Amino acid sequence: MKFIADFHLHSKYSRATGKNTDLENIDKWAKTKGIQVITCGDFTHPIWFKNLEEKLELAEPGLFKLKGSKTGVRFILTTEISCIYSKKGKIRKIHILVFAPSLKIVEKLNQRLAAIGNISSDGRPILGIDAIELLKIVLDVSPDCLFVPAHCLTPWFSIFGSKSGFDSIKECFEDYSQYIYAIESGLSADPAMIWRIPDGRRVTIISNSDAHSVEKIGREANIFNTEINYFSIINAIKTKNPKEFLSTIEFYPQEGKYYNDGDRLCNISLNPKESLEYGELCPSCGKKLVIGVLNRVQKLADKEEGFKPDNITPFQNIVPLKEIIAEAYGVGVISKKVQNEYEKITANFPEFEVLLNVSLDDLKNIADKQVIEGIKRVRNGEVKIQPGFDGVFGKVKIFSDIEKQESIRQGRLL
Repeated sequence: MKFIADFHLHSKYSRATGKNTDLENIDKWAKTKGIQVITCGDFTHPIWFKNLEEKLELAEPGLFKLKGSKTGVRFILTTEISCIYSKKGKIRKIHILVFAPSLKIVEKLNQRLAAIGNISSDGRPILGIDAIELLKIVLDVSPDCLFVPAHCLTPWFSIFGSKSGFDSIKECFEDYSQYIYAIESGLSADPAMIWRIPDGRRVTIISNSDAHSVEKIGREANIFNTEINYFSIINAIKTKNPKEFLSTIEFYPQEGKYYNDGDRLCNISLNPKESLEYGELCPSCGKKLVIGVLNRVQKLADKEEGFKPDNITPFQNIVPLKEIIAEAYGVGVISKKVQNEYEKITANFPEFEVLLNVSLDDLKNIADKQVIEGIKRVRNGEVKIQPGFDGVFGKVKIFSDIEKQESIRQGRLL
């Protein structure tokens, strides 16, 4: 069965998250987006774990449903863990995504982790433990767990990050590298960038939203064609079977917060060539730039830009529907006009169906003409993006300023 899955988000018990990020809203928004398998996230947090025990019931092996829900959405158990430790004279900060097949196994894992550090203060706990040691604990609790380095190229908290990461999976995990079957792309990278790195061709690349609010669920996701159960999904990831793991859905990486090099305080954004000209120092204040994902890829790559290996999992870049609507109307994403149009469209089709599959003719009776044009342009890759840098999201442009002004004028006339 073909379905879309998002394996990484955060509950209301994580820092800087929406307070409505509970199971009921995750279930509702997954349905709106067209996601059939969604993570519950944050399973290490004691209060959230109690929520999972009380409100979820087993639906298929390793997958759960919200009690009383009619959405058909399935929950998978995953969490993100932050490992901060010293290795080879450098402070390492690696975020890890852990998948588990049952609540009993999660309970055992939580007991082990609680003996190491505080898992109650944040939905994404910070542990002073080497990533190898965490991997050993996870596999000891259950070999059916999956251990995935998260947002693999972002500067501050990732396996390949310019600030605190490593140059390879082997350098990080040594003899335990054989148990790393996948890495997560992150919003500032897409598979085409990661294929240039040797490890990016060896392991599977998965893509997830890392959502901190329910509205952001599914901004990146995965498309499978397997039986709906935990073990079939994990096997498809481990084997990179092209008949089962069909593709990923990606942010345009330039829209991510760490695509370019830069200095947020000085509002400086530079591509790798420009950074090199300044010795990777901010031309305004002279401090060291935060080296972004594009630059980091070039430092690690052994293949030229545009290289495409044989055993790839295809991908497609998208712009979230609300952003398309906002661009079409020349207004902010949180405006009432955008919300009304979004609700009108998604009352007829899930968001992913609108972005990827529904014919433009079928949208004519339910969507504004300018919005349909925006969807068409995104599908064709007709977008311009001012790249993100040093924690600042990039800005997508689908329509010219003249087109947006005309749209605003027409709206006033109406």
